[in-house]
Amino acid sequence: MTERTPLLHYRLSASVNESESCSPPAGGTPEQHLSSPRRRSTHQRQPKKLSIFFGVVIPTLLSMFSVVVFLRIGFVVGQSGLYQAIAMFLVAYFIISMTVLSVCAISTNGALDAGGAYYMISRALGPEFGGSIGIMFFLANVCGCALFVLGLVEAIVATFGVPEDGTVATSAYQVLPSGYWWSLLYGTAIALLCLLVCLVGAHIYAKATFLIFLVVMFVLGTIFISFFAVHPRTVVLPRFSNPTVNGTGPTFPTTANFTGFKLDTLLGNLWADYTVDYTTGTMMTFATVFAVMFNGCTGIMAGSNMSGELKNPSYSIPRGTITAVIFTFIIYNLLCVLVACSCDRPSLPPFYFLFASFFLSCFFMCRHLFLTPVYRGYTLKVPPRSSVLLQRDYSFLRDINIWHPFVTIGVYSSTLSAAMSNLIGASRILYALARDDLFGKALSPAKKTSHSGNPWVSVIISWFLVQLVLFSGKLNTIASIVTIFFLLVPTFRYFTWHTCVLGIVGCAVMMFLINAIYASASIAFMLLLLLLIHYLSPTSSWGYISQALIFHQVRKYLLLLDVRKDHVKFWRPQVLLMVSNPRSSVGLITFINDIKKSGLYVLGHVQLGDLSTLPSDPLQSQYESWLSLVDHLNIKAFVNLTLADSVRHGIQHLLFISGLGGMRPNTLVLGFYDNCLPKDKLIDPSLSTIQCTDSGPSQDLEQQSPLFHFASLRGSTDRQDYGEFGDGKVLGPQEYVSIIADAMKMLKNVVLARYFNNFDRSQVLSSPTFSLGKGSVYVDVWPVNLLRPDSSSYVDTCSLFLLQLACILNMVRAWRNATLRLFLCVEEGRSVRGSEEKLGQLLKELRIKAQVYPVPWDQQVALHWQRQGEWSKKHSSQSPDATTEENKPRADEEEDEDYVNSFPSNATRLSDDYLSAVNKLILATAQPAPAVRFLYLPRPPA
Repeated sequence: MTERTPLLHYRLSASVNESESCSPPAGGTPEQHLSSPRRRSTHQRQPKKLSIFFGVVIPTLLSMFSVVVFLRIGFVVGQSGLYQAIAMFLVAYFIISMTVLSVCAISTNGALDAGGAYYMISRALGPEFGGSIGIMFFLANVCGCALFVLGLVEAIVATFGVPEDGTVATSAYQVLPSGYWWSLLYGTAIALLCLLVCLVGAHIYAKATFLIFLVVMFVLGTIFISFFAVHPRTVVLPRFSNPTVNGTGPTFPTTANFTGFKLDTLLGNLWADYTVDYTTGTMMTFATVFAVMFNGCTGIMAGSNMSGELKNPSYSIPRGTITAVIFTFIIYNLLCVLVACSCDRPSLPPFYFLFASFFLSCFFMCRHLFLTPVYRGYTLKVPPRSSVLLQRDYSFLRDINIWHPFVTIGVYSSTLSAAMSNLIGASRILYALARDDLFGKALSPAKKTSHSGNPWVSVIISWFLVQLVLFSGKLNTIASIVTIFFLLVPTFRYFTWHTCVLGIVGCAVMMFLINAIYASASIAFMLLLLLLIHYLSPTSSWGYISQALIFHQVRKYLLLLDVRKDHVKFWRPQVLLMVSNPRSSVGLITFINDIKKSGLYVLGHVQLGDLSTLPSDPLQSQYESWLSLVDHLNIKAFVNLTLADSVRHGIQHLLFISGLGGMRPNTLVLGFYDNCLPKDKLIDPSLSTIQCTDSGPSQDLEQQSPLFHFASLRGSTDRQDYGEFGDGKVLGPQEYVSIIADAMKMLKNVVLARYFNNFDRSQVLSSPTFSLGKGSVYVDVWPVNLLRPDSSSYVDTCSLFLLQLACILNMVRAWRNATLRLFLCVEEGRSVRGSEEKLGQLLKELRIKAQVYPVPWDQQVALHWQRQGEWSKKHSSQSPDATTEENKPRADEEEDEDYVNSFPSNATRLSDDYLSAVNKLILATAQPAPAVRFLYLPRPPA
């Protein structure tokens, strides 16, 4: 099954595994396919049987209940106070709620495969956004893994480490050396343990998650019980060196009190009091505390990363993620309230509490805001108070627990599982990125898997990056980076644009509040990745949302393109090129692409047949070859195929129905009807790969030509069909002329292209002198009806159309150095200078740069039937002299245009001698020979 499978099958399928084919081989039966021992063993080695609870809820909870719940709840409340702590959780959970809604929308919008959040985003927004956000999410998981490892190291050192200041250890268990390099060593050992587990396989982690979940829930239960069961006690604070300069600075207490539930303790912890972090020596702010706190919310993607292991990811991911988010939000806020009510503060006079509690319900405290009640004319200020226990001991939950090792076990187990979850998630995202070939060979080694399907190379690469992040040394140091990376992820669209805007604005604001430099650098890096993927990644067929957005915009602007507002100033050729066989039309197809002038360009083809006698539509299987041809030639064209009983009827269909609204073909281009044998230009890639320098990057001539399923040309040895007329043609001369007449009746311009089977654009434009701008390539225009010598008008519709096509061709970048030549046919007795000046003035008004060449053609005109017989004698006396001809109004010329262009007066009496003489004149005059020649042709018979 592929991503182009019909929608009903696509939605009902549990997942789409692109890495292995689920359909039986050609010519084989389903029974043979199912009996393959290799496929059966592969399926048995990679079972997808995790339910909602085990596959989504447990990994998400374990990722969110890691560092923050055990080591940073007191830090958040102690620094920001209860009010701001709850506000931080509300903001954080608002942002992740927008993300969860996006995950729900996308995960239920189609089948899911391994890759988690990257897979969902890339299939929704396309490879550009998916690849760039996927890389950011991969880096977020790498940094998140390092964050949890450092959190575990911090907990180990706090319990078993020797004090860094050299004082005597207070516990017999404090035997581990402490310091930066020792912490790095411990972190490396923990990262190696995670690496070993991930190399064996994700199934070991999946089996251990339930046991770890039970341990964490039990520890959380003991924490809640301890707040009620443990009596007030004095807690010895950890001994860290004071962040002072030259040994001077404030002196911090060495002990703090756990008071139990007291009102004065709660009132003292309501307000923010940002101080120096005793582990890093940096001053804390709202942004830095929020960055640390938000890391407890980043585990929401842990369940999504397990999408490849779930029974039904589209059903499990939304329900499991929402359940975990609600549960953790309740637990975090309950812990904040319990901590704020039970940690000590300096005592205050009892009468403060009466008035402070009265005003609690009236004011919301912001940062550095004072509560100012008035009592008997006196102004009383409650200054911001802080809990020493919360600010100076991040592992205080262990000290107040009913049994200290409970919290230690909870920290170790949950943090280790979160680290492994992030490492596994990072490796799966990297593997999915490599499998989609978005970055070419750069990530190709990450595609390698073991016999059981474990991407071991991706695991090693992820572990190596985690090890690099561990050199930062402190948990709070990388918290901002992790938060910003995760804030970049929820920037995709889903059902309601209002919530989308709120989510994006919330993420952007918090990113720049946390760290403007990191946020700007991350956004710039993501945009750079987006551009690289856009221009370098291969074409994908993932059905992403950008195609839907393009469709919406195109439809909207097509409705605004009103045909009633057409004006000659904005006219441009909208071309329908009829192609009998693309094998012989490569030169013409690429040439018409140059003269379309950013207009509509449609490749049309008529296949003879009757749909009522056929089992299915034969055209559907041909579209892929035609679109591949368009990509191969690097042209900007649409393809329109039709099935008809005759070529004439088929072209009528295409002229009627091609285009939409104001974008409809106004020019029909046909190949010339002659006996020249066509040449196959799709055999040799060097002949068919055209260097369209004006419309896109050039293609490599040595690139292998794609496989085109087009019929053989007439005259080839392998063609059995000799056509209706015995020469391989399916079109007769009378029907060909009728097609031209039909197009004229529909008010379409008609262009007949001859000898383009020998036209090689790359060869014409690659001459050394032409590339240097010396103008060795010529474009000739004969803007006069050569079949009617008495028509001397150069400003009729057909003449102007020829001039416009030649001018458009000369404006194309590849043809800009070509020289435009206009040939002015004159007879003896006429004012050559006057006609040349008139034509020069016309070119000046039209801003066309061209060289005008007068061409005498008295000998050719003498062979015309109008100059022989009674008609010539009758009208010779009425012919004006040269002076009269110069003063004749232009309106008289335009009055005769219909007669001049009418078919009976032009072609019915033309002799072969006259036609041969005119052809020789054109060939002999235009020296050196031009690359392209535009000629004036008469109207066909009605």
